Amino acid sequence: MAVQMEYEKDVKVAALDGKKIAVIGYGSQGHAHAQNLRDSGHDVIIGVRPGKSFDKAKEDGFDTYTVAEATKLADIIMVLAPDEIQKDIYKDEIEPNLSAGKALG
Repeated sequence: MAVQMEYEKDVKVAALDGKKIAVIGYGSQGHAHAQNLRDSGHDVIIGVRPGKSFDKAKEDGFDTYTVAEATKLADIIMVLAPDEIQKDIYKDEIEPNLSAGKALG
């Protein structure tokens, strides 16, 4: 199978313009995604439980909220929390705050 390379010119990032993106989780994956999106000029907030990750996200200059608050505020919600807690986070904090027009990834 041939690998197809995608470059910046191949991606339509305008779809993210004007959208608030919530990155749920601020571990190794969430941290990297959030920084990359912010460095690309997008409006990124962090949704994370209180603790070290919450404090680190704030220290890194992100607006930081509970998962429920971030879900309410965002147009696009990216779940990058550890696999073992995703089910509970979704059921307890994300699902009750989803509404029409929001995208969940």
